[in-house]
Amino acid sequence: MEEDFNIPTVLIAPLDWGLGHATRCIPVINAFLQLKWKVIIAADGQTKILLQQEFPFLPVEHLNGYHIRYSKQAQWLLLKIVSQIPKILSAIKNEHSWLAEYIQKHKIDLIVSDNRYGFYTLKIKSIFITHQLQIKTGNRFSDFIIRKMNYRFIKNFNECWVADTVSAINVAGELSHPHCLPPVKTEYLGLLSRFIKTNTFPDTKYDCCIVLSGPEPQRTILENAILQDLPFLKLKIMLVRGKPQTDETLTVPNHVQVQNHLSGTALQEAFEQSCFILSRSGYTTIMEILSLQKKSILIPTPGQPEQEYLGKKLAENNLVYCTPQESFSLISAWNTAILFPYACLELPIFNEKVLNRLLSEN
Repeated sequence: MEEDFNIPTVLIAPLDWGLGHATRCIPVINAFLQLKWKVIIAADGQTKILLQQEFPFLPVEHLNGYHIRYSKQAQWLLLKIVSQIPKILSAIKNEHSWLAEYIQKHKIDLIVSDNRYGFYTLKIKSIFITHQLQIKTGNRFSDFIIRKMNYRFIKNFNECWVADTVSAINVAGELSHPHCLPPVKTEYLGLLSRFIKTNTFPDTKYDCCIVLSGPEPQRTILENAILQDLPFLKLKIMLVRGKPQTDETLTVPNHVQVQNHLSGTALQEAFEQSCFILSRSGYTTIMEILSLQKKSILIPTPGQPEQEYLGKKLAENNLVYCTPQESFSLISAWNTAILFPYACLELPIFNEKVLNRLLSEN
């Protein structure tokens, strides 16, 4: 069969820092497919496995990730990250070289990078997707320095697409709406969510769906805290461990169902059949929860100012209930959440119509 060279091709590469970058690329990939583009994915590790499971019919190239490690204690996180800067810069350089070599051998019409700073080229239009124009560090001066560094990388791209709404009613606040925008064309996408609210699953199956995610060792630390309390909380619970590349099993009470990983379709079903969602306050998960208008319990990853900021901001608006991991108790969190005065907010969600508009503007 001859290849149709008139079909445009996009190469999409998400960062491997947690699964959120991969999952929020799913609606972007689906939108390109709806517009009849050919999609190629470049990824590594669990990110690669997740996207292969979601899109078994798409080519997925191996592209080494950043492989960032977190500290067990929050107070050492910044030092841990700083110590890995040489490794991060090396990964950025390597992905830039990988892309230069790849486009010499393959016909690519558009590059889309989800927070991979080196995934651009001057030969092909390159798009940078993020929700953090302002990266939070917990210190105003370092916030300023980090934003300057962030923009130095972003200006290498032709455009920056921000995963939030353009209006004052938004999700990420200062993260996505700093007073100074990047020195390239900047567009707001709306919520990048795999999920669109439906009435397909009207019956409640679970009291709570617990979704674990994020880098180790904090994912396991939270999991262990939850497992400790599960026998004493007599609720119907779905526990999704966020480990797509393992087949290990856990011993849990009969009222708990465990899945190492769920596809997007299966996870949406679990979300819609649950009264509450318990998860990290990662931005991608928040977008999915808000898109389904679900009540949630959020536990920021210790030492991640971004997650702490998001949890606090959304809790102040009664959109989520947020509790720190340091004092976390599943039983206490549940008892507080069922009395929490949740508010509901309907926000625009990214789809192929938004993508078509962005592509046609150029």
